[in-house]
Amino acid sequence: MSTTIGKIFDLTVKKFPNKEALYDERRNARFTFLQWNERVHSLANALLADGVKKGDRVSTYLYNNEELATAFFACAKIGAVFNPINFRLMAEELAYILSDAKPKVVLFEEALKPAVADIEQRFPEIGFWFIDENTPSFAANYHEKTAAAAQTEIKADIEETDLYAIMYTSGTTGRPKGVMHKHRDMVEQSMLLINGCKWGSSDVGLITAPMFHCAELHCTFLPRVHVGAKNVILHQFNPKKALQVIESEGITKFFAAPTMWNMLLQENLDDYNIKSLKLGLYGAAPMAPALVKACQEKLGISLVQAYGMTEMGPAITLLSEEDQIRKAGSAGQACLNHEIVIARPREDGPSDPDDLMPAGQNGEILVKGPCMMSGYFGREEANEKALYKGWYHSGDIGYLDEDGYLWVKDRVDDMIISGGENVYPREVEDTLYEHDGVLDCAVLGQPDDHWGETVTAFIVAKDSSLTEGELEEWCKNSKTLANYKRPRKYIFCDELPRNASGKIQKFMLRKQLQDMFSV
Repeated sequence: MSTTIGKIFDLTVKKFPNKEALYDERRNARFTFLQWNERVHSLANALLADGVKKGDRVSTYLYNNEELATAFFACAKIGAVFNPINFRLMAEELAYILSDAKPKVVLFEEALKPAVADIEQRFPEIGFWFIDENTPSFAANYHEKTAAAAQTEIKADIEETDLYAIMYTSGTTGRPKGVMHKHRDMVEQSMLLINGCKWGSSDVGLITAPMFHCAELHCTFLPRVHVGAKNVILHQFNPKKALQVIESEGITKFFAAPTMWNMLLQENLDDYNIKSLKLGLYGAAPMAPALVKACQEKLGISLVQAYGMTEMGPAITLLSEEDQIRKAGSAGQACLNHEIVIARPREDGPSDPDDLMPAGQNGEILVKGPCMMSGYFGREEANEKALYKGWYHSGDIGYLDEDGYLWVKDRVDDMIISGGENVYPREVEDTLYEHDGVLDCAVLGQPDDHWGETVTAFIVAKDSSLTEGELEEWCKNSKTLANYKRPRKYIFCDELPRNASGKIQKFMLRKQLQDMFSV
């Protein structure tokens, strides 16, 4: 039997037909696995009726909702290539992805209608399907399409080696690239996370991070369906709403980026009964050890960290609950069937996986495993560099310790060289996060004629009383931060630019620095 994403869904429906599978909180709509399967078949048949064939792309430009979850499996059942698009993209960014992916159909919703309306006339070959009321004149109505379609089972010849999705990278350094994954890649990823998070059919999981991103989609949503657990969907993240739903639905486990966990901790937790919550998965960005401890103490939960990237499915390492304190700051050990090496960075081309750094020394993180992408869609030159000698070249700097745990220091492009010394922003950020007055922070290098670069910190304070002098004193007194790593300038701001996965967009902060200090 060829194991595909559609087959995973079929097996779960057969095993748990009358079990509640999905709750869309915004629409107050609940579905058993059997009822959800009927909706999947309706959408799949509607897509087929509109001429969507195996290999055609179907894009979703949606917040979190039942329609996106349904499209995920409908595409898998007919062999269409699923293409979830970041709902935070503006009209021109959306147009770039549509031009690159060339989808046959795009699903979109009311909140995103203005962006689609701005660019739809450029794409007469695309069918735009609207999932809400008051359908615009240029679009078809999703619910009318699916209501008119049959709910019969689809008989399609789908293999585990077929392309399942094109997922665009978050674009922290430039134009996003379309990452291609096969069905089998995500079946493997799902099994890794089922094991790592101990997902079971009695679990109730909360979807509050963006579903278009692989961290939510592949690390929690798909594994829960795989084992017959329930998915509760929030349209988008709101800390108060998340806590309310944890209480009302009895949420047991969910994923959130560190900034989201931090926002939950700022709420009055005594107002909510969250005793059902047992485990939190975090990733997409590093979590400072101080924040790990706060989550454990204030939420009373176990934590598991996943580190990875879209190109790998995403998870390549897991840091288990028992290692959260013992190996605080580590990304954990390689996932099952994954290999990680640390290669000596090269200036004249990709790092060579045969030129390795010894334990404890920094280099580029290279990884190989069963969830690795097929490549970037239409980017042969980028593929040659990223997949040189069969290893994915992450662009992240880190090291493996003597126990085989991975320590991620930073992006190659984010490393600061000040006075000939390497400074990794993350270790400075971890020190700043330990200060009670710091809500969020980002560290990067500012060009300097004398030192090459100086360390600059962007700070989001919890209140207006925090001063630069207080932070300077804090870093001076730190027992873990060398003097040359201290920030020489602090810039206070209301918020940091982040992409939907929670990663700080440092290229935007560099532009801000350039604008601030240009003559």
